[in-house]
Amino acid sequence: MLIGMFFAVLAMLCSTVAAILQADAANQGGRTSAVLARPRFVGGIGMDLVTWLCMVVALQYIPIFAVQAALAGAIAMTALYARYFRGEWLRPVHRLAIGASILGLAFVAGSAGTERKQALTGHGTTVAVLIAALVVFMGATLAVTNSTKPWPSAVLAGLGLGGGSVCIRAMHVSEGVDLAGLLREPLVYILVGMALTGLYNYARALQLGDVSTVTALYMVTQVVVPGLVGITLLDDTVRPGLWWLLLLGLALVVYGTSILARRRPEKRTPPRVA
Repeated sequence: MLIGMFFAVLAMLCSTVAAILQADAANQGGRTSAVLARPRFVGGIGMDLVTWLCMVVALQYIPIFAVQAALAGAIAMTALYARYFRGEWLRPVHRLAIGASILGLAFVAGSAGTERKQALTGHGTTVAVLIAALVVFMGATLAVTNSTKPWPSAVLAGLGLGGGSVCIRAMHVSEGVDLAGLLREPLVYILVGMALTGLYNYARALQLGDVSTVTALYMVTQVVVPGLVGITLLDDTVRPGLWWLLLLGLALVVYGTSILARRRPEKRTPPRVA
């Protein structure tokens, strides 16, 4: 389990760097397609790939929601970056919301069971559910194209990239797997579709909102929904007697994200000189 948490924390640090690089690229303006091609955004994608590799290792040892909850430490990291390096002002209520989200995600991680059951590679029900989810995500992406609010795209980004985590968990890559074997695995193609849909929505959300709010919404969605899917479809476990901790964590997460979803970015104004 310690190996799993080590790689989950490493994934969180890489994810934070990726978010900062991608936010810098998005702040230069232009169409979403242009943002995706900028060097900083491409560099962020490179860090995302490292993040995913760390997640692949972590998911072999601990449940999805524990890995995703560790990843959500990027909420605090990006909030500090936005505050001290970009001069964005966080009101007390928004600081409280970020704190509630982080505490809630810590509770979710703490409720994770140590037993990790073997997932069925290419399980028909899981594949069918993920295909349907990918179709819905793509349709929703088209539906929010004209939205001027960042939260729909941030939530879709979390669902898309979180869905990729479900694909990784369901595949349960074994030692000695070859390229031909991966190419025959339908979940690989669903994973690619989820990742592309998630990255597009993340880029668009960063164009419309600030990095701390977008990352909070994106990360929380990426934790909660895939985590519940892992428990429902993939037999991830909760520690005996700690369902209350999981539910309390989810309640704090919902509170925090509901506040952050309504936030607008504000620049800190310098004090007046008498």
